[in-house]
Amino acid sequence: MPDTEDEPVLPLAELRERGMAAVQVGTTRVLLVAVDGVDGEARAYDNRCPHRKWPLERGTLAGGVLTCANHGWSFDVVTGRCLDAGDRDLVPHRCRVDDEGMVRVSLDLDLARGRTLGT
Repeated sequence: MPDTEDEPVLPLAELRERGMAAVQVGTTRVLLVAVDGVDGEARAYDNRCPHRKWPLERGTLAGGVLTCANHGWSFDVVTGRCLDAGDRDLVPHRCRVDDEGMVRVSLDLDLARGRTLGT
């Protein structure tokens, strides 16, 4: 069960234009990423690189890969998996797009502690 309610955070159309966007959900800064051609069309992760906790919103997004601006670590935006170190995946949060095209996020601390979206 999520620790926060399914909270509307940003229109999907705006997220698609920007590619990624940092939003506040409760007390947690969350990075939203537009994912074309994938069920759900958006992903939500903690806005911190697991390497040095650098804000991921300062990084770059290209070809489905998010690269941290601090030390250059790269992540697959669909799965959240780190492409540079096997045990440093992004911390995911539940994310969906509702019928009105709004991206909604629920913080789930159990999900965030234990696995990435691809497992």
